Amino acid sequence: MKTAGFVLTGGESSRMGRDKALLPAGNSVMVESIASTLATVTEEVFLVGRPERYSGLAFECLPDLRPGLGPLSGLETVLASHRAELNVVVACDLAGLRASWITGLLQAMKPEALCAAVLDRNAKLQPLCAVYRTECLERVTNAINEGRLRAIHLLAELKAVKVSVDDVILNMNTPEEFERWATSR
Repeated sequence: MKTAGFVLTGGESSRMGRDKALLPAGNSVMVESIASTLATVTEEVFLVGRPERYSGLAFECLPDLRPGLGPLSGLETVLASHRAELNVVVACDLAGLRASWITGLLQAMKPEALCAAVLDRNAKLQPLCAVYRTECLERVTNAINEGRLRAIHLLAELKAVKVSVDDVILNMNTPEEFERWATSR
């Protein structure tokens, strides 16, 4: 079964004050670091967002089908691209992404599962560290059309398999969160 990884970059980064995807991460930027991790466990990796913003990076960027509608719009873009049966979707601000989390998600995708999402040590379910089957597209499109834009609610609708990890997952939304992450590495 074909797998592809997708890094959602489409947010406005308003709380961060600058593009979170382009924050420094070692010898690259955050989005490249995350995409490189995905590349170790999926067959292909793509970015989703504004192609003109990320054209200098090593990964193809798919334009958001409906920019400005949040992560579900990015997820709709992923599923509508029909690049794979199993679509690993992560946020560009998912600091410390581990390949083992993705491997666990893919292993949890039994034939009856539509979706699997990481449940971190603090019992926080992560809709943007998850695997979605392409057949979820209609449900995602309906949710957007009906104004139901909370990704966490979609996980409940899809009866997501929860894959526990013994880590606290950090989504960096502010300069202070980025600074804490950068100094803790």
